[in-house]
Amino acid sequence: MDTVQVNPKDAMALRQRTGLGIMDCKDALAQNGGDMNKAEAWLREKLKGKMDTRTDRPAGQGCVAVCVQPGRASIVEVRSETDFTAKNDEFRAMANDVAKAACDQSGEVKASAAMTARIDELRIKTNENISLGRGVCLQGGNFAQYVHHDARLGVLLQFEGAMPEELATGICQHVAAVIPTPLAVDETGVPADTLAQKKAEAEAEAKASGKPDQIAAKMAEGKLRKFLEEVTLLGQPYVKDDKHSVKQMLPAGVRILKFVRMTVGG
Repeated sequence: MDTVQVNPKDAMALRQRTGLGIMDCKDALAQNGGDMNKAEAWLREKLKGKMDTRTDRPAGQGCVAVCVQPGRASIVEVRSETDFTAKNDEFRAMANDVAKAACDQSGEVKASAAMTARIDELRIKTNENISLGRGVCLQGGNFAQYVHHDARLGVLLQFEGAMPEELATGICQHVAAVIPTPLAVDETGVPADTLAQKKAEAEAEAKASGKPDQIAAKMAEGKLRKFLEEVTLLGQPYVKDDKHSVKQMLPAGVRILKFVRMTVGG
């Protein structure tokens, strides 16, 4: 078989397109008769096979990305093995592309062919185990978002009505920062088992106080009410104005529907 002469400029161009080593690019061109597109596809297929054997390696780093479109929005976590890769501009751009693709879905996000192909580009370049950790796509109403400067924490807020952008972003920052982290928008969203447990604890504590039953019942109600104020978004003091609850900060006609708080590895 005749040896294909590889043009060094073609090898360099392929290297720029794939981010792979020059020798790998020369070999790919030689194996595919100098055809740039075939060589690129050959490389990706060959190296992806090698990457598939590394999926058991721990991927504890990564970033959170959000995409907001008219009437729909998504938030995703994309994982990597190293913090160095997670902070790379290319990785962040890829995560943003994955979040955009996630807007084509509804509810829990699954890795689509387009997402997988985009992730594989970075898997091949970085030689790391990179994957979609999780994601959610919400539909309907209006949206606000906040992604922390290190991109390891993000919040997506869904609401109805007209809310000033500064307040909407501020509520996202509240969800990101406040302790305890809200369990739900209001008490209707608090898990039933959690509510039942706290109610039983409040009643037991009130009964142990030795107070008359009527007073003990009111004590238990007050303790449960305080718990709900502490763990629901609307009941919590607004982090930027603790003299008012988040509910009191909302303009007339605004209703918060849902929030999603996502942290890398969380």
